[in-house]
Formats: sequence, structure tokens, C-alpha cells
Amino acid sequence: MKLGIPARLFLAVLVACALVVVANGLMARFLFERTFMGYLNDQGVARMHEVLPRLAAGYREHGSWDFARGNLDAWRAMMRSNATRNAPPGTRVPPVSDQTGAVPRFALFDVDGVHVMGNPEAGPDAVRLPVTVDGRTVGWLAMIPFQQAIASGDVRFYQAQVRGWWTNGIISVLIAAGLAWMLSKALLNRVGGLAGAIHRLATGDYAVRISSTDRDELGQLAHDVNRLADTLEHTERSRRGFMADISHELRTPLAVLRAELEAIQDGIRPMTPATLAPLQGEVQQLGKLIDDLYELSVTQVGEVSYQFAPLDLDELAQSIVAGMRPRFADAGLALQALPAVPPTRVRGDERRLLQLLANLLENALRYTDRGGQVVVRVLGGEARVQLVIEDSAPGVDAEGRGRLFERFYRVESSRNRASGGSGLGLAICRNIVQAHGGEISAEASALGGLRIVIDLPEAAA
Repeated sequence: MKLGIPARLFLAVLVACALVVVANGLMARFLFERTFMGYLNDQGVARMHEVLPRLAAGYREHGSWDFARGNLDAWRAMMRSNATRNAPPGTRVPPVSDQTGAVPRFALFDVDGVHVMGNPEAGPDAVRLPVTVDGRTVGWLAMIPFQQAIASGDVRFYQAQVRGWWTNGIISVLIAAGLAWMLSKALLNRVGGLAGAIHRLATGDYAVRISSTDRDELGQLAHDVNRLADTLEHTERSRRGFMADISHELRTPLAVLRAELEAIQDGIRPMTPATLAPLQGEVQQLGKLIDDLYELSVTQVGEVSYQFAPLDLDELAQSIVAGMRPRFADAGLALQALPAVPPTRVRGDERRLLQLLANLLENALRYTDRGGQVVVRVLGGEARVQLVIEDSAPGVDAEGRGRLFERFYRVESSRNRASGGSGLGLAICRNIVQAHGGEISAEASALGGLRIVIDLPEAAA
């Protein structure tokens, strides 16, 4: 069975806590046996070194261990601590080794390993130190390790500690299991909401939004999902509007072509240059629309390979103005380029910037009333370069200026194709400017018409 994320999280936390408890218990036992018991054994060994000289002296005095066999008083006398032996009566404090029962774990063996006195349970695992007289080993003093004494004595304290360790461990695991379950449920609710919203987005429901006030990673993810939904919803509206606009733009010339061709086929209209001229005009309009659609697609930011290089924007403007001045004169318009205010160098694609300038001037030529004027100027600023194109009447209202750079938008409500283009020129200009890291905006001109401002970053020196 495939487990979900909450179940896996629950099991992971539970297993981790169980492992921590087991490791803690094993480490506590290790430290108790090796550290605490080692300390007690070290105290006992130190006491053995204190006793050895008295054992050697007793053997030297009697010549054998017979004096100590069964002689409890002699054994006690030799085992007595120096601290209690020399202290005044009433102030004798036994050393740590006596308080932890080291002496009862002592045993004396002769040189042949025969038990003489002391604890008879001292075996091969006991700590042994030689008793030497005049450089000759005459016997062995042995001590049972503290851990063996506990095992043999069935000390309740040690067993209680072990039971306490494991009881504490089980309780800790149960508490961790409860916390892990609550955490997994809370996580399931939040992740489930995110998963449901993303699934609805995947099925095309772009109106879905996630309500979240948390500031953690899941809250940020919910915020990002909402932003994605906003973007997808806007993109879908734009796509539908774009398809509707294209359908409208294509339907009009196709309807004219169909009507004209049917009239010629039915003999209503003769096939003469006069009747074919409107058809040629509609075909040219369709070709212009297709070209503009292509330019719009390839000038999208990141969709075309721009060849960036340092350029003088004023020189480009002067060259475009010089080339288009005769056409403006034929239309009864005055086209002038004012002196530039340096710096005027930008980093851009020369071909695309020339296309940008040509589109803007073409737009001014098409819509400016006869007898008016168009002014072009390049202005330098702090790390920015501005290109300003102004024309005279007619002007554009505030609502129209805000929509000038939308696809297929025309200021005239009739959408008259005779006076306007496809409505894509300014959208293409916006794409080119954005690809250069700049901004384009439309304002009211002091000349009575429109003022287009293009703001580009200055080229690095």
C-alpha cells in the first residue's frame, strides 16, 4: 500500500523518536557501567594498593598465611583504612571505597591460588594485585568488580533504573507519536488544500484562490499559487481576446474578398482593373496584418535573438527623421529633430531600434492632422536616455492613452481600416522597448496631440 505524505511523516517522526530513546537507554547503561562503575572500581583498586603493604608485613612477620586463615580479627585489622586508623575516636569517616563496599569484595589467595580469607566468590574475572615480600610474590589480593557484585547481589536500585529508563522511553515515544499525528493532520489539511487548488488549475479553473495568512513556507507557496492563478487567468483572458481580435481582423477583408469574387463569378461585376483594385487592396491589408502578427510574436521579450551593442540613439533618430522627412512634407506635416542632450548612447539592437522609431513616426504620420508638426528629441539623464516623439492635434484622451499599447486597439471607435493600421504597431514597439530593459508611455503633448516617451538604460562606458 502506498503511503501518503502525512503517514510517512508520522512514521518518520515515530521511528526517529524510538531510535533516540533506544540510543539514549543504551548510552545511559554504557555510561553507568563504564563511567560510574569504573569510578567505583578505581576507588577499590586504590584501596587495594593501601592494603598491600599491611598484607606483606603480616606475611613477613609470620612466614606464611596461616595466621590469617579463619582469623576475622586479623583480616579486619589489615583491611582497615589509614584514614580511620589514625583519626581520633568519633571523627573516623570511612573512605569512598568503604562506603561503596570495596572491602567486602576483597579476597586473599596464596601463591598457589588457594583461597585464604575474604570473599570466596572472587573468581578469574576479579581484579588481582600481587603481594610481594623481598621481591618474591607470596600471594594475591583480589577484588570482585562492582558490576559483578551488583549482578550477584540482585541490587534493586539498578533494576529500578533500568525499568525507569525504558518506562521513560515508552512514554516519550507515545508523546512523540501523538505530536507527530497532530502535525501530520495539520500538514495534511494544508497540503490537501494546496493540492486541490493546483489540481483545479490544471483542469482550467483559473478562478481558484487559496486563503492563507501564514508566513511560513506553505504560506509562501499558497501566495505563489495565487499569483500563478492570477497570471493564468490573465493569460487566458488575453488569449481569448487575442483570438477574438484576430478573427475580427481577418473576417472583414475576407468578407470583402468573398463578396467581390462572388459578384464577379455571378457576372454582376465585370473583371476589370477597377474591380480588381479593391481586391488587391484587401490582399495587401491581409499581408500587412500577417506581417504585423509575425513581428508581434518575434518581438516578445526573450523570443527573439537581439544583437546588443553600444549605439548612439540620437544618430539613429536623425537618420530615421532624414529618411522620412519627404513623406511628412507630402502629407503637409513638419518633421523636425531637436538637438540632443547628452548622453545619448544606449546598448541595443540597431535593427530593432530603427524598427521602433519607424513605427512611431509612421503612427504620427498616419494620425496627425494636415498642417501639424512632429518633433523628435533625445534627452540624457542619470544613467537613463529618453527618446521623446510629440505630435500636434488630434489628441488622445486619458483612457485611450492607457490602452494605446494593447494589441488591436485603435483610438477611433469605428475601427476604420482606411485611416488606421492593424492596431499592432504600438504593441510591437512596447515589446521592443521591454526587450531593451526600458519603458514606454503615452502622455498628452503640449503641441495638442500625443507625446510618446521611451526610457532606456544608458550604455556602460
